[in-house]
Amino acid sequence: MIDFKTKIAQELEKVVQINEKELETYIEIPKDTKNGDYSFPCFKLAKELKKAPQMIANDIKEKINIEGTGIEKVEVIGGFLNFFVDKKVLAREVLNEISSKEEYGRSKIGEGRNIVIDYSAPNIAKPFHIGHLRSTVIGGALSNIYKFLGYNVTGINHLGDYGTQFGKLIEGYKLWGNEYDIDKDPINELTKIYIRINNLCKEDESVLNACRDNFKKLEEGDSYCTELWEKFKSVSLKEFQKVYDLLGSKFESWNGEAFYSDKMPEVIELLEKSGKLVESQGAKIVDLSNDGIDTPCIIIKSNGSTTYATRDLAAILYRTRTYDFEKALYVTSYEQVLHFKQVFATAKYLGLDEKYLNGLKHIPFGMVLLPTGKMSTREGNIIKLEDLLNEAIERAKEIIEQKNPELEDKEETAKKVGIGAVIFNDLSNNRVKDEIFDWDTILNFQGETGPYIQYMYVRIKSVLEKANGVPNIKEVNVEKLDDSYSQDILKLIYNFEDTLVAVTEKEEPSILSRYLIDLAKAYSSFYNENKIMVEDKETKDARVYLSYATAKVLKEGTALLGMEMPNKM
Repeated sequence: MIDFKTKIAQELEKVVQINEKELETYIEIPKDTKNGDYSFPCFKLAKELKKAPQMIANDIKEKINIEGTGIEKVEVIGGFLNFFVDKKVLAREVLNEISSKEEYGRSKIGEGRNIVIDYSAPNIAKPFHIGHLRSTVIGGALSNIYKFLGYNVTGINHLGDYGTQFGKLIEGYKLWGNEYDIDKDPINELTKIYIRINNLCKEDESVLNACRDNFKKLEEGDSYCTELWEKFKSVSLKEFQKVYDLLGSKFESWNGEAFYSDKMPEVIELLEKSGKLVESQGAKIVDLSNDGIDTPCIIIKSNGSTTYATRDLAAILYRTRTYDFEKALYVTSYEQVLHFKQVFATAKYLGLDEKYLNGLKHIPFGMVLLPTGKMSTREGNIIKLEDLLNEAIERAKEIIEQKNPELEDKEETAKKVGIGAVIFNDLSNNRVKDEIFDWDTILNFQGETGPYIQYMYVRIKSVLEKANGVPNIKEVNVEKLDDSYSQDILKLIYNFEDTLVAVTEKEEPSILSRYLIDLAKAYSSFYNENKIMVEDKETKDARVYLSYATAKVLKEGTALLGMEMPNKM
């Protein structure tokens, strides 16, 4: 497919004698399509050429050769040089590409490049609650998109299966284990024990010390503590898998914190050799004040046990050696911003290659809030994610019963709509924003929601059925797609791969969500303004094929977010 931006940069280079790669970074896409499809701001050249931007724009317009570039015309508006793509060329390029590729937009730009994505990471023996949803779906979407662009991706579920919380749980089990039926309802019963022991720790310092001692014993391999820990982990993973099955989540690695327990001594040894590990109030820390971080990174607590930071540093060492990554992304809430600043700054003292240090990136996201505020397992104020997903499916089923009671496969459709609605709601806004969970917004079939995109896809499937299938691309006359509504769709489809690249540049799945809403809206306008089943066969075939192309991109785009499309609603 013609890369119009590159073509423009190549022709500009011949006129202004600046490298085409640099020129390409200057080229913009105007917000108002009346100002063209691409725009080159000549302000960038004013200082070097010692001319007014508009004079520069007029000079370039006179000299530039657009023949064979797919550009129809060039206009000067103020200090901008505006380029208009030939409508027929755009339509032909897009539809030919759609017809020739099973997966439109898939590319090899990431070939030979390794990406590690650390996401989801629920805590063992605690409910998989709505707060874990964001990490799971943001990380899942990034993983899908990187893979689609040809990268070698390792998705890691860094389970919270270690730490003082297990010391607390072991102590609670010692005290009251016979009061709870762990085998019958594992997570709920373990949560009750955790809340109860946590409250007791607040009242009695000696109980908290006993919990800390339990974790130290666990680190040292105590058989009783290890046996209990393994039981807690086993029952938890079975429960978590139910949620992952509903969301369609898959991981290449399930190595949690405990996996790094025998790899931490090397971290401590390397930090000691660097001279950065110092004692402070009985603990061992790394002072990061020279890195602009006031809070030190604690490596060993005063009671001799390790910390999250120690295990994260061991994980970094292991991942550099195992995956040789270009980027290692950590998808967690913005509450952990300081933690990852400390860990990444401390990683410099492990003797790692600069390329690995530069590849470490924290991808923070806002909280999922209830209307009453923040959730907490300790306070018992949570919504379990499995319950929420099943509730979404039930609510979707009720809407289907009202709107289309005769629909076949209601159960399967309700699952796709309900789960898709929850996923899209989470990915539709900038990830750093807090999200208040609101059912009425999530399951709305109008507006900027997952069900709206699914509904538009189903509408297109209906159009294709009425047309008795998709015409052969060789029979499509692209000149029949020169109206503004058709062109708006074609421009969006043309930009699909660039949109995916933009997601990876900013680690921001909402860029794709926004794109899919724009495409669905553009098709709605096209559908309302252009009759498709017309008598003129050429017009009908062209509009049917454009409908097919739209459906294809909507399905591919939503699949990358983790959604499934129903065939009917």
